[in-house]
Amino acid sequence: MVLSLAIMKTRPALFSLFLLLPLTLSGCVSFTDKPINASVTASGLEARTLTDPGLREYFKANLRQEGLLWPPANWDLTRLMLTAFYYHPDLDVARAELGFAEAGSITAGMRPNPTVSFSPQFNSNALASVSPWTMGWSLNVPIETAGKRGYRLDQAKHQTNAARFKLFHIAWQVRSRVRAAFLAFYIAQTKRDALQKQAAIQDRLVDLLTHRLSAGAISQPEVTQARLTQQQTQLLLAETQREHAEARVLLASTLGLPVHALDGIAFSFDAFSRLPPDESLGVDRLRPMALVNRADILKALAEYDASQSALQLEIAKQYPDIQMKPGHQWDQGENKWSLGLSLTLPILNQNEGPIAQAEANRKLAAATFLALQNKTLGDIDQSVIGFRMASNKLTIAEVLLASREKQQRAVAAQFNAGETDRLALTSAEVELISIQLARLEAWNRAQQALGLLEDALQRPLNAELDHPSPGNPPRQEVTSE
Repeated sequence: MVLSLAIMKTRPALFSLFLLLPLTLSGCVSFTDKPINASVTASGLEARTLTDPGLREYFKANLRQEGLLWPPANWDLTRLMLTAFYYHPDLDVARAELGFAEAGSITAGMRPNPTVSFSPQFNSNALASVSPWTMGWSLNVPIETAGKRGYRLDQAKHQTNAARFKLFHIAWQVRSRVRAAFLAFYIAQTKRDALQKQAAIQDRLVDLLTHRLSAGAISQPEVTQARLTQQQTQLLLAETQREHAEARVLLASTLGLPVHALDGIAFSFDAFSRLPPDESLGVDRLRPMALVNRADILKALAEYDASQSALQLEIAKQYPDIQMKPGHQWDQGENKWSLGLSLTLPILNQNEGPIAQAEANRKLAAATFLALQNKTLGDIDQSVIGFRMASNKLTIAEVLLASREKQQRAVAAQFNAGETDRLALTSAEVELISIQLARLEAWNRAQQALGLLEDALQRPLNAELDHPSPGNPPRQEVTSE
């Protein structure tokens, strides 16, 4: 009772402090448990399809096509890129890292909370006529100096920019892998079809030679050589079928889908039906743009800016923060007010170690940025040469193919006119398919070189394709029961 009376005499300020405490606690965030069930997430991955309603909404938001047919009759490179942006887990990780960086801006902007202390004292030797209780409280108000909060906010802003540019860089990597996997799938499928046709023609050729051997028109070595070629083609066909199956699995993986999601899907390979002319690429114009606008370069630059702000913050920490400590004490009926002030004396150290580390980190960030620019320049120059060499080889292959097609048409005309036999026609068909396969390999190398050049520039070079942005997919994964 005596303590209660003593508290009541300490003026309303103390009661106000106790009233503020439950109000501040009412705004606290509560924990929400979100467990991950591995079996549920595995089922969700297996259930992914190309007919997902969420994917349809994502297509509508990014393609902006009126009357979007769903599901599409065929899947081209642009649609597959969008699918990867919707499903691929690497982008989910990058988006989560961006969210983490954005939350860091909240942390950087927080001001330190004041603290309050309450210190009742009991005097066992007090006279009976006076209260033995002495009531006191004090408020500790921290005041940051030297602009530390501003430097923290600047650092968080640059770190958020770095995370955002990382998202774009990851998106480009996903796009690049989708293009490479789709190209490998296309080449393996085209090669498989050509080898199946070649194997059928060689079977006919062996039959023709076998009949001629029976008639005594040719010798055994000619038939043996044809059979060896037939067997080699069969082995090559089996290898190509394996490559086609692996390319299909790889394509599904780059899309973030199980392989069975591609069952019954028709593809359009129009993206690989042409190559942009060398003179239309504008590499000389794009090279300086790439050196300053590539997503990974912008990320490295943002990281350097963050290291600058971190150094400014450590330098500002040389200057101590101030602690304001107003207080009140009720002592034997007397109200005593106090105003305290405290600060750390920078005598034993002046934050030299963290400053030195921050300065070294800034040098590291600068060196990393310059090294990346130098590597980018080398990658661009190398990929330009690679594309030109591959294009030249493709030109030679196409000239040889055109010549062989002309010869094959001449042999066919002779056969139709009765001037040559079926053996000559069949042999010409086998030779034509061999040249077609050589041209296909040259085309593959040229398309791969184009992809490497696009990766070096981080810019699409085929203006006839749509190249969507990664965005934020409207997809909710089930992670728990």
